[in-house]
Amino acid sequence: MRVVALISGGKDSCYNMMQCVAAGHQIVALANLRPAENTGQTDELDSYMYQTVGHHAIDLYADALDLPLYRGFIKGASVNTGRVYTACQEDEVEDLYQLMKLVKDKEGVEGVSVGAILSDYQRVRVEDVCRRLNLQPLAYLWHWNQEILLKEMISSNVQAIIIKVAAFGLDPDKHLGKTLGEMEPVLLELSEKYGVHVCGEGGEYETFTLDCPLFKKKIVVDSAKVVMHSADAFAPVAYLHFSKLHLENKEAISEAYSRIFELGVLAFY
Repeated sequence: MRVVALISGGKDSCYNMMQCVAAGHQIVALANLRPAENTGQTDELDSYMYQTVGHHAIDLYADALDLPLYRGFIKGASVNTGRVYTACQEDEVEDLYQLMKLVKDKEGVEGVSVGAILSDYQRVRVEDVCRRLNLQPLAYLWHWNQEILLKEMISSNVQAIIIKVAAFGLDPDKHLGKTLGEMEPVLLELSEKYGVHVCGEGGEYETFTLDCPLFKKKIVVDSAKVVMHSADAFAPVAYLHFSKLHLENKEAISEAYSRIFELGVLAFY
């Protein structure tokens, strides 16, 4: 199946792409929604649907994966927030509909890769868009055990770093910029003590993927600055703003690409 991958830059959307390839699908395009330029919010948008932190670096994904990238603006807001979604032109979901329609018309895609794990809110809305466009949603991570999923991502060589923290026990000074491997014991401890979602499904943290077996080039962060969004004494909210990045060539690309099969990654929907 020809598939467009919805990407945010985060670990989940990248790992779901790997699952799609392991299941025999062909990723032919990437798609991303970013904050509209007239909102004045250049990094972090208050959206129920989309991760926007790190969106400035998304253009690098086209070269890293050697795929066409389609980008649209988030012009709407979270208007229809009910359990069942019905189309509403002012809602941010319609921005996704327009983007998916464009990609389908241009690339002839049949499926959509989406990295949803636990959010029914996101799942219902992506499925609604896909239904209207006669596309098949591919959410292989849906309802995976999060501890197992995090271990799978790390062992599958998904090189992602923490770019936002927003939970008790996560410290901007200590944890921003850390890799998943470095953060795993911290997240497991916070999950046991405070019920933190290990994969960040409660909004506790967000990630940006610098490399994975599908990448033909890896992303390197040259410089970044910490932006404090909310200096709460117990659960400060802060994120990384990338100041400079570049791409580096990877050796043995074919071996790296085939590794997603060698790892025996389980895929189910």
